[in-house]
Amino acid sequence: MSTALSLVLCAVFVPLGLAKLAAVAPMRAAAAHVGMTTGQYRAIGVLEIAGGAGGAAGSAFPVLGAAAATGLLLLMAGAAVTHLRAGDPVARSVPAVALALLCALDIALAL
Repeated sequence: MSTALSLVLCAVFVPLGLAKLAAVAPMRAAAAHVGMTTGQYRAIGVLEIAGGAGGAAGSAFPVLGAAAATGLLLLMAGAAVTHLRAGDPVARSVPAVALALLCALDIALAL
């Protein structure tokens, strides 16, 4: 189960990270909305790509997978807080919270 979940998380985070890294228009708009520069958003994209790739490698290296999932969990917690601080409705934080919970499950299954 952990390998499948890790691959799902990889499939979610790598494309999101690539979009942030490429600074596509919707990502630039999202960054501006929450008060971040494009450079800061790109840095988050790099972390998402690294987390997704690390999670995918977790089947061969469980400690790496757990570390990657922990990093992604922290990113998603930060995303939820950032949306709330930007004045977004709570519903805008739901995807980040759901992904954080999936990361927590992935960590638990890896241990």
